[in-house]
Amino acid sequence: MVMIDKELIEKITREVLEQISRTIPAAQGVHPVSAPVSLSPADLPKYIDHTLLKADAKPADIEKLCNEAQQYHFFSVCVNGSNVAQCAKLLAGSGVKVCSVVGFPLGAMSAKAKAYETSAAIEDGAGEIDMVMNIGAMKSGNIKLVEEDMSAIRKACGSAALLKVIIETCLLSTEEIIKACEIAKNAGLDFVKTSTGFSTAGATPEHVALMRKTVGPVMGVKAAGGVRSFDDAAAMIKAGATRLGTSGGISIIKGQTIKGY
Repeated sequence: MVMIDKELIEKITREVLEQISRTIPAAQGVHPVSAPVSLSPADLPKYIDHTLLKADAKPADIEKLCNEAQQYHFFSVCVNGSNVAQCAKLLAGSGVKVCSVVGFPLGAMSAKAKAYETSAAIEDGAGEIDMVMNIGAMKSGNIKLVEEDMSAIRKACGSAALLKVIIETCLLSTEEIIKACEIAKNAGLDFVKTSTGFSTAGATPEHVALMRKTVGPVMGVKAAGGVRSFDDAAAMIKAGATRLGTSGGISIIKGQTIKGY
């Protein structure tokens, strides 16, 4: 995992807390970037995308996910595209949004394939899309391809769905994280997101702070992977996260620590 100088991160975090506006449109599902003075487990559900992306997830598991999201008032459920229609039906009228991953988990398919997948998910009822960036293109310096990839999915979403891009921070250098965030901002995306949860590591407060500093106050920052406890969640929010992706949201708001990342 890329290591970032501690003093730099502390400086970034101070600037985030001092400079970033507290008024981000609630309609975009983005909460104030400055953490509440006193954050409690009861504050967390509005930040959480209740997630189930396992390959062996069955319809009964998806139904359970949706029931839990309604019971605990999570912001959304985050699922694979084939599960979107079921979620949309189960959550109709509940206020819980349906988020679909696209190009998941590697991001290496063509922009055309991702755009088609996006359109299909929206047609099935997704109101949010979490796309995976073309990480290989970013690592090789093919910035044009990265830009075209994000722009194609932005176009496919139109005004029908909020768009997040997963940049997989654990695989990027500091400079690449900054560049990916700049591309996302210039392409008009709504969020940058740290991780798929299927790579070598998940989110860190340091990377969240760097992403927040780069995109400024208007975009959302989603921390996914690495959120194992209430303390982890609070640290991500303090660093600038406005959404948390986790399959362990229920345990976290109950004060328990979950395994894995």
